[in-house]
Amino acid sequence: VAKHPEIKALMKPDYNLIWVVVLMVLAQLTAFYLVKDLDWKWVIFWAYVFGSCISHSMTLAIHEISHNSAFGNSKAMWNRWFGIFANLPLGLPYSISFKRYHMDHHRYLGGDGIDVDIPTNFEGWFFCTRFRKFIWIVLQPFFYAIRPLCINPKPITRLEIINLLAQLSFDVVIYYLWGVKSTFYMLAGSVLGLGLHPISGHFIAEHYMFLKGHETYSYYGPLNLLTFNVGYHNEHHDFPNIPGKSLPLVKKIAAEYYDNLPQYNSWIKVLYDFVMDDTISPYSRMKRQLKGEVKQD
Repeated sequence: VAKHPEIKALMKPDYNLIWVVVLMVLAQLTAFYLVKDLDWKWVIFWAYVFGSCISHSMTLAIHEISHNSAFGNSKAMWNRWFGIFANLPLGLPYSISFKRYHMDHHRYLGGDGIDVDIPTNFEGWFFCTRFRKFIWIVLQPFFYAIRPLCINPKPITRLEIINLLAQLSFDVVIYYLWGVKSTFYMLAGSVLGLGLHPISGHFIAEHYMFLKGHETYSYYGPLNLLTFNVGYHNEHHDFPNIPGKSLPLVKKIAAEYYDNLPQYNSWIKVLYDFVMDDTISPYSRMKRQLKGEVKQD
């Protein structure tokens, strides 16, 4: 920032995010209606081909919202309510809890017992062969849901209860209006999109140490268009208050800091290399013993 003070101008909300999220919710509602009378094979097909992409993209919209990118830091509660709205087409309550744990991930990256992005000792011990690592990728959404309860359980907040009740009410309405196929499409799209899916390569690409000494990696491929530039991950961790829309500008402005870092151009290759490289496993993460006072969200 001292060398490139113009970066400070990028530290502002991305109001376009609001309209993109609204359109994504409407797209999924349209899809819920269209699949209600399809044969099951087509429900499953569209859940993977279309629903999974929208669902995973929406989780990364929620990631943006968790950083107050929609309405800005001065309207933090507006972002929380909007996150609950964005959560609706996923079928499972996610937004409020994600925000609480994700802030810990930024403050205490790799912190033992705090950063729940770090796999458990069981995951590292058991998912150590190629076949088991493949299964681990398929089951990633379940591990991301269960891991916080094992590593760092937190008291339930009022907003989390509201998130849960709003989601259950939405799911009941979808089932009542359009039936089991639409409900299945909604839930299956979320699970499939976060599991064995090209976009899911970002889970591994971000912080798994394919090269010793390099803890965080950026991806500069085309899937950033669907993921709010979450691939610009070194840039994001350096400037978490800059919306994803502006992270390519950060890289362009401060190119001397980023261009020579190890980087990816294919999340599919990341998934393949993770499974096939016998030196890489869920253990391939930096873990730190935190010292001093820890302030969690």
